[in-house]
Amino acid sequence: MEGTKPVNKKLAAAVSGGAVLVLATALTGCGGDDGNDKLDAWAKQVCDGVQPQAKKIEAANSAIQKQTSDNSTPQEVKETDAKAFQDMSDAYKAMATTVQKAGAPNVDDGEKKQKDAVAELNGLSASYASLQKQMAALNTKDQGKFADGLKDIATQLNKLSKSGNDALRTLEQGDVGKAMGQQESCKSASVTPSAAAG
Repeated sequence: MEGTKPVNKKLAAAVSGGAVLVLATALTGCGGDDGNDKLDAWAKQVCDGVQPQAKKIEAANSAIQKQTSDNSTPQEVKETDAKAFQDMSDAYKAMATTVQKAGAPNVDDGEKKQKDAVAELNGLSASYASLQKQMAALNTKDQGKFADGLKDIATQLNKLSKSGNDALRTLEQGDVGKAMGQQESCKSASVTPSAAAG
């Protein structure tokens, strides 16, 4: 089992740097309001829809982190991680649907920002679905092959956590971020303690 331990820890580290952290940072955004009722209603709809998904992603992250313990078998790692990636894929898809249904926020370029964010969330969903397939296909009988497969997945995860998120950041800037920061469901959707409130 020696070969897969360090790799599995890498996987956990890569996962914890995931895209949801951006969302969480924005969701715990700064307060302040200029009385834009339409925007507040939009923010409430998005926050209420995103919060359960953020929790789902957090739970999936935790499951992967937990599975990095030294006594996990390759089969346990494979099953846990494959399920976690599937959950993340589903959660990002649901977030995309939420933002899509909410319509464009009542701000300059709202429509473009919304479209870009939906495309990005759907892209993340597809990426995690692809990782899930790769994880499910790993050979747990051969330690070397399993460790190599995990390494590939960790590398892709690392890229995934560094890429994307630009559209989400753009969507959640300015008045949109302020409106979201005022929603109870967004305040409690913080996925990580490092998500600093502004």
